[in-house]
Amino acid sequence: MFDSKNFAIKDIKVYENGELRTSAAVIRGGHIEFADEISDSSIPVLALNDAILLPGFADVHVHLREPGFSYKETIRTGTAAAAAGGYTAVCSMPNLNPVPDSAENLRAQLEIINRDALIRVCPYGAITVGQKGETLAALEELAPNAIAFSDDGKGVQSEDMMREAMLRAKTLGKMIVAHCEDESLLHGGCIHDGEYARAHSIPGICSESEWGPIQRDLKLVEETGCAYHVCHISTKESVQLIREAKAKGLDVSCETAPHYLVFCDNELQDSGRFRMNPPIRSAEDRDALIEGILDGTIDMIATDHAPHSEEEKSRGLRGSLNGIIGLESAFPVMYTHFVKTGRMSLERLMELMVYAPRRRFGIALGVGDFALWELGESYSYDPKTTHAGKGTSSPFEGMELWGRHIFTAMNGEIVDFKK
Repeated sequence: MFDSKNFAIKDIKVYENGELRTSAAVIRGGHIEFADEISDSSIPVLALNDAILLPGFADVHVHLREPGFSYKETIRTGTAAAAAGGYTAVCSMPNLNPVPDSAENLRAQLEIINRDALIRVCPYGAITVGQKGETLAALEELAPNAIAFSDDGKGVQSEDMMREAMLRAKTLGKMIVAHCEDESLLHGGCIHDGEYARAHSIPGICSESEWGPIQRDLKLVEETGCAYHVCHISTKESVQLIREAKAKGLDVSCETAPHYLVFCDNELQDSGRFRMNPPIRSAEDRDALIEGILDGTIDMIATDHAPHSEEEKSRGLRGSLNGIIGLESAFPVMYTHFVKTGRMSLERLMELMVYAPRRRFGIALGVGDFALWELGESYSYDPKTTHAGKGTSSPFEGMELWGRHIFTAMNGEIVDFKK
């Protein structure tokens, strides 16, 4: 039987400082060491087809669901999924129970993180009490242990409330991370107000419900000087607004997710695995997002990993809850569709998945934080049989992908993500 704690690998390409070098690796007791060659003939050699060692990814937008919704995911299973996707750091969103809107409520999450997390977890503090948008959370209490402030899952509807939050966050040296959604424009929609919605008589969600709040918030950023990050942008107007804000020198960044870069609304299926918020938009929006990741307008790739139970995702587009998994598929999807096709360099992808999120959010990359991937063979992605977390709903199910995860290491120690 193969011992996953004691083996060797030869001819690994190691990505370091934008360059590739070739090395061998020996793993003893789960600890990895690099060498020019394998000198110990007694240790078994794992044969891989085009192995590459990449720095540990960072995802600033994940839903670990604990405390409060552990039937969907736990910090243990969510970080197992992250490790299985090559991540060594994630930022956990605050739509939990209790909502981390005070030091006491945040402590409930921190205790579980300290006990169960397999990789680094940086929790958000809520912007408002209970994420209800009515009263500011105890931001001063939260600041020492919160990576930033967000009400993700709910947009802050009041301009005055967002202004007050930005002013307070600026004094605390913290960033506002905004889920931008104008609820008055939703009208019961569940997918993009586009081709598929009209053809199937499904209520649609207009693009302005996203870009309108971004436009409002960017004016507030200019007024307050607050550092500001936009979650999961999906529309061409959002890209242009952020591009213009950056040209003005505003302290603004943003993210998008792989599903917005690969799919458009005329490719939807009436399945819960295509139900997420914001929705997959038009081909024109997708093209603008791709332009944005290539020209630097979009700073980083985040997954918005949001697992639900199988029953909650079994009700089609109209009835399923919003949210899909994404941690394990993110790199293979981006590598397959962009690097392997020559549309993007590996260096640019590492900027989007490793360096930019860590730089913007102040998350260090440990010397021994990396993941090993096999790039030489494709496979059909099947989250129902391979996913390390609890959720299995993914629009990428059945897609032919390149980039098979072998292991992830934290501080030079291999993370046993299958526990």
